[in-house]
Amino acid sequence: MSSKKHPLFVVFVILVIAIIFLGMVMAVIIMTFGGTTRLSFGDKIGVITIEGPIKDSGPVLSQLVRFRKDRRIKAIVLRIDSPGGGVGPSQEIYREVRRTRKTKRVIASLGSLAASGGYYVASAADRIVANPGTITGSIGVVMEFLRLEDLMEKIGIDFEVLKSGEFKDIGSPHRKMSQREKELVKGLISDIQRQFVDAVARGRGLEIQRVREIADGRILSGAQAKDLGLVDSLGNFQDALDLAKKMSGIKGEAQIVYPKRPKGRFWDFLFRNATEAVLEALRQYRTSGLEYRWVD
Repeated sequence: MSSKKHPLFVVFVILVIAIIFLGMVMAVIIMTFGGTTRLSFGDKIGVITIEGPIKDSGPVLSQLVRFRKDRRIKAIVLRIDSPGGGVGPSQEIYREVRRTRKTKRVIASLGSLAASGGYYVASAADRIVANPGTITGSIGVVMEFLRLEDLMEKIGIDFEVLKSGEFKDIGSPHRKMSQREKELVKGLISDIQRQFVDAVARGRGLEIQRVREIADGRILSGAQAKDLGLVDSLGNFQDALDLAKKMSGIKGEAQIVYPKRPKGRFWDFLFRNATEAVLEALRQYRTSGLEYRWVD
């Protein structure tokens, strides 16, 4: 009897091992191509979210490159809810979106706020979809300086600077700016503003003069932006997904793919957030860099 059961036992063990092996393979596939709610071998749309101030372009750039190289992803939707941010990071994302457009459709979906640098990034996309009440526009550059000379005088603090050139401590909080310094900064702001206008005109296919006329920092609703040619259509995130499907030729349903979230320990996450909060607080007490940002 035992000799007859032995082959069945071997078959059973082989089946168990096969099931475990297939399970491990599926787990590796899911981890490798993560970011989806279910495994799918059909057409996909990648969604990249840009939320809050634009400070670090690295994560968005890597996500754009990854989605661009994935042949199963036929289109990309940028979900933007941002007041803008640093000039450099905004320009880097803009450039990568323009590069991605050469191989895949990119749709910008504007949430409640997509102003200044947020709109700068959106203008690089093939199409822009905004809600009628989206706050957008604010095409302009801002640079803020904190002045403390009166306070320092009252509390008896003196500050002495040794510098190698006339403009080395430009914007220092312990003294007023000279007229020559103001002219220098204004010239810098004008050049960065020109770059903003050129980028919007190029991305949107508009005449530079037309963009220049509204590039005075004014904020606009999504409906106003559409009338001015800054937005293509009014709608929500789902409308942007539908447009991405249509423009990329996807028939039927499409799998929505989000980038994988980086793994990390709780304490690492907590420490990183605390550090960022301290750095942000310190930033408020020094000169800010040039920013494409809406100042509310």
